[in-house]
Amino acid sequence: MKASSRRAIRAQSVQTRAMKQPRIQLKLVAALLAEETTLALATSGEDGLAAVTPLFYIADEGLTLYWLSSKSSPHSQNLTNEPRAAVTIYRKAESWRQIRGVQMRGLVSKVASPDRRRALLVAYCERFMLGRVLRLAIRQSSLYAFQPDFIRYIDNAQGFGCKFELARQPEGWSLSRPAA
Repeated sequence: MKASSRRAIRAQSVQTRAMKQPRIQLKLVAALLAEETTLALATSGEDGLAAVTPLFYIADEGLTLYWLSSKSSPHSQNLTNEPRAAVTIYRKAESWRQIRGVQMRGLVSKVASPDRRRALLVAYCERFMLGRVLRLAIRQSSLYAFQPDFIRYIDNAQGFGCKFELARQPEGWSLSRPAA
């Protein structure tokens, strides 16, 4: 076999391994998102000050997060002016070894499609057992979608500060910082 053919095969093998790596990391993120129920949303006000609020959320297979909020809430008003936001989701921990969570940055938008909103609200209400009690409040709320473009995952059970980072590229997710 020619040296150029071996190099091409090696390069293809390296590329294939690199493409598989984000899939494994994305599965870890998706599992954490499925286990937890509350995110902390960080937004910026017109005054430049940060505001953080806890919210129930659901996640889809593309790692988009959805939540309901009043249009008049401070974080909703902040998102009207600045749609970029940060989110963190983490497990309750009582020692440093138990710390596991994700930090994400991305763009927030309102779900405008009535059919999409209806389907997401069914899933949201089922997950949080909202039933009919909050029907009016839900109808009056906006449904928001957070599309992450950066994810940092940390799992101290694997070692202090063990983390990886993913960045969304036009061709999909890539590992921007391998697990450390």
